[in-house]
Amino acid sequence: MTSPLNRRSLLTRSAAAGLLSVPAVSALSGCASGGGDDNTVERGETSEGNPLGVDPDAELEVVIFDGGFGDQYALDAEAIYQESYGQVAHVKTTEIQTRLQSRFNQGDPPDVVNNSGADAMDIAALTRNDQIYDLNELLDAPSLDDPNVTVRDTLMPSTVEMGQFGSQEVWRLNYAFTVYGQWYSRTALERLEVEYPRTWDEMIAVCEAAKRQGMAGWTYAGVYPYYFNFTLYPFIGKIGGPDVLKAIDNLEPNAWRHDAVKAAFEAYHELAARGYVLRGSPGMTHEESQDEWNGYQALFIPNGSWVENESRRNTPEDFDMAVGPPTSLDSSDAMPFETLWASASEPFFVPADAKNPIGGLEFLRVMLGQQSARNFTELVSSLTCVRGAADDLELPPGLASAKQVFEAAGENLLVPRLPDWYKQLNDEEVGGAVAAMMAGDIDADEAINRCQRAADATASDDSVQKFQHV
Repeated sequence: MTSPLNRRSLLTRSAAAGLLSVPAVSALSGCASGGGDDNTVERGETSEGNPLGVDPDAELEVVIFDGGFGDQYALDAEAIYQESYGQVAHVKTTEIQTRLQSRFNQGDPPDVVNNSGADAMDIAALTRNDQIYDLNELLDAPSLDDPNVTVRDTLMPSTVEMGQFGSQEVWRLNYAFTVYGQWYSRTALERLEVEYPRTWDEMIAVCEAAKRQGMAGWTYAGVYPYYFNFTLYPFIGKIGGPDVLKAIDNLEPNAWRHDAVKAAFEAYHELAARGYVLRGSPGMTHEESQDEWNGYQALFIPNGSWVENESRRNTPEDFDMAVGPPTSLDSSDAMPFETLWASASEPFFVPADAKNPIGGLEFLRVMLGQQSARNFTELVSSLTCVRGAADDLELPPGLASAKQVFEAAGENLLVPRLPDWYKQLNDEEVGGAVAAMMAGDIDADEAINRCQRAADATASDDSVQKFQHV
């Protein structure tokens, strides 16, 4: 074991030695700006019960990503919407971009899109092409449960910010509130007679204990390698502070060559080099890696709080699922152990060219009501972006743990923006470099160089819209 103060130097030496390979509307109809300069929409008469002026006879089309959360929560919200307004055409799919891109190109999109999953549409490109309706009108409308409180004031931290892309417009609503981190089984740790590792020395010791029992320390979704970023990004931020992640988000020169990035990559490479990663992980989907994890084949998996619902059918009754913050490197980290990546996720947006965009806004207002938000949590084991919606609910183990670590983090929250500002860079380039490193194909330095070269290429590509932290 090494002292906390020499962990960085040990990793560097080991690498060198080769060990680590309303607005108000009073008329019957009016107009509101959406994504395009010339976009106008017709609306019905406004009232206390219909503050946005939804046409009560207009149909609504909602497209839901049929992933870890399923679609029952949306069907239930649609039933509430239909009590006051027109019929809802409900579509569920895992192929969002594949099914919708041509409709956007033809100016015939649905009214609400749950833009999630591996085939999600590029939100930055949609904003650049004026294809999304600004949601500020929704946020400034009275909330469903209390007309004296705006929708905006019912939302959890970072929800509004996650919908912004370098401007005051809010292009999307991230409905779930996700805690990202190292997911694990309390039962598995108890069987090994170890505690959750708070430092990297402890992580190595825990993984070694697991290895002696024929169990891997980690597994991950190698087919979707950006899953590793769910722990890697906050790990970098904990080591070097939030400005390191902001520099990466801003595509600053040499941002990926910061000492904190190097330390984080070398630590993760150590997991692979010491044989602590479950064999076959590079070729696994997210579901396959979760099944191995549920089967006690690996201790930790980088994931988000949707995993409890997504893997429910294969989770043993005694598993006792939990999540912890990314393990710290050592005592000289810039941020405390409790630091966490937790933010609004599972994005919804209203297309600018939708036939019934006002109905789309109202549907989201319904989803942000306490009834729908509590129903979502009970159905899919996830928090929502609605403040207090999970209070007094009996939560399953994983979600209860997520709520606990979120509360423990306090203001020590990190929200990387690279995944949504530059989707291809995050998913393919950075994800690919990390995947190659974790598979043992390249070392930490080469993985960092690949990330920096890809970031530089993105920064110099005039066809890619750029965003900046303000």
